Amino acid sequence: MKSEFLRRLFSSILLIPIIIFIIMKGSIYFNFFLIICFMLACFEWYKMSKKKLYQYIGILFLIFSFSSVFLLRNNLNDEYDFFLFVIFICISTDVGGYVIGKLFKGPKLTKLSPNKTYSGAIGSYLFSFLFLYVSVILNFFDFLNNNSLFNISLFILFISSISQIGDITVSYFKRKSKIKNSGKIIPGHGGILDRIDGMIFVFPFSYVIQILSIIKL
Repeated sequence: MKSEFLRRLFSSILLIPIIIFIIMKGSIYFNFFLIICFMLACFEWYKMSKKKLYQYIGILFLIFSFSSVFLLRNNLNDEYDFFLFVIFICISTDVGGYVIGKLFKGPKLTKLSPNKTYSGAIGSYLFSFLFLYVSVILNFFDFLNNNSLFNISLFILFISSISQIGDITVSYFKRKSKIKNSGKIIPGHGGILDRIDGMIFVFPFSYVIQILSIIKL
């Protein structure tokens, strides 16, 4: 666990600042980065689901999901804090589930993904709300001031739940394909799909929430 955690930590320290910079810059930088991620995700899914009936359904879903990412970021122009907030909630969900799940283990959450535990699910919510607490105290995101704490809490609960469902769903298909990771491109993490499994489910919902102004920006 220690060596795996260190590889994950090193990769995260290296990649997260770069990704944040690309998101903040937007425009051609973000769009190029998004295209690369989309192509890699499709390639990993194609290998993972080869000769399976659901292969093309997965490709269509990836097109739909990445289109929502493109629209969400580009519609926001310079107001990228909502986009970043959604990403950090997904990351907090993932980190909380991994750390707390590994530390406390306990009963399995579902047969669809045997490595997921109830303690991990609780950890995912805990870390997500911990991130919210730090964000409010340090005033990281301006849009939080335009919304009630109750609405933001419901939003986080919803996004964290969708992210966990996405993680479990992709894990299920990996098990059907008898593989642990979708790829090896990110040391300690695996492939692109291993890292964005929750996000590809979250962003379509986040885009709808944004265009309906459920969360005020």
